[in-house]
Amino acid sequence: MAEAALTPVSVDLEPVRLVAPDGTPTAEARYSRALPTETLCWLYETMVVTRDLDAEFINLQRQGELALFASCRGQEAAQVGGAACLRKSDWLFPQYRELGAFVVRGIPSAHVAAMWRGTWHGGLQFTKKCCAPISIPVGTHALHAVGAAMAAQRLGENSMTVAFLGDGATSEGDVHEALNLAAVFTAPCVFYVQNNQWAISVPVRRQTAAPSIAHKAIGYGMPGVRIDGNDVLACYAVMAEAAARARAGGGPTLIEAVTYRLGPHTTSDDPTRYRSQEELDLWAALDPIPRYRAYLQGRGLWTQRLEDRVGARSKRLRAELRGAVFDAPEMDIDEVFTTVYADMTPALEAQRRQLRAELGEASR
Repeated sequence: MAEAALTPVSVDLEPVRLVAPDGTPTAEARYSRALPTETLCWLYETMVVTRDLDAEFINLQRQGELALFASCRGQEAAQVGGAACLRKSDWLFPQYRELGAFVVRGIPSAHVAAMWRGTWHGGLQFTKKCCAPISIPVGTHALHAVGAAMAAQRLGENSMTVAFLGDGATSEGDVHEALNLAAVFTAPCVFYVQNNQWAISVPVRRQTAAPSIAHKAIGYGMPGVRIDGNDVLACYAVMAEAAARARAGGGPTLIEAVTYRLGPHTTSDDPTRYRSQEELDLWAALDPIPRYRAYLQGRGLWTQRLEDRVGARSKRLRAELRGAVFDAPEMDIDEVFTTVYADMTPALEAQRRQLRAELGEASR
């Protein structure tokens, strides 16, 4: 077993920020903004495409084509920046709100839609892109990420894993166990917490008494970094550093990306019941996409041609998503029950009869 480093760990409460809310470069000197022009423009394109696809998913759910959807509106910089710097062989372990990471990885939106439609095969295509299926249970996939990282470690693979978490997940026992296990075994894993301020209707201040979520890293003996989650370049730079450290045998890192969920928790949620319009307006003014557009404009990189290209891609992908969903075959409700065990259990058979009765179908 590798020995965990016993060096002192400290966390800066001030988030790392490379681009200010007005789009100007900050004085931050430790992390570099020196990315190729193509990459800088691609980051913008991916953020905008993510937001547009997010809107299309919500439309499809409202039209009854999807069972549910969890919007990532407002978190595009955290997701795109956090995933864009990784290698294709690095494994992602997402929760249910990582559309931006899926777009970065090139996972077709039709496959994401299949999961939200409830089909049994809704996650199978994810693994072809080194991405685990979407995890609906809160925080359980953090242990999966650590297990995969330890497997890569033992197999001598030069890869690492990322567990995408929300602030609410840090209150779960599975996440505590995952953090502790990763630190003890120096696993090549990054815990990437998107602190969007709300765990459904519970504010982050009721999730922890620590100065920040990143400060929890101190107790596990791993580095903890707070970043401005609405700054795509900060997310890119900090994740790149943590990933390189993991691959080099330096062990895990806990990153807290401070961002905000502009929409509801899911399409079944009403956020007006627990948060104020004043709060929403405050964070809407910090929207990551206009901020980054202003940065590109200041660098002379934003052009109308770029905007037109982005718009054309979004329109095409939205049309492809709608076509895939509307052309999808009707689901066989038996799949919910017949794909659980090799032989149907009495309990599942009773549930199947009950569902058929509720749907008005004749029992077989």
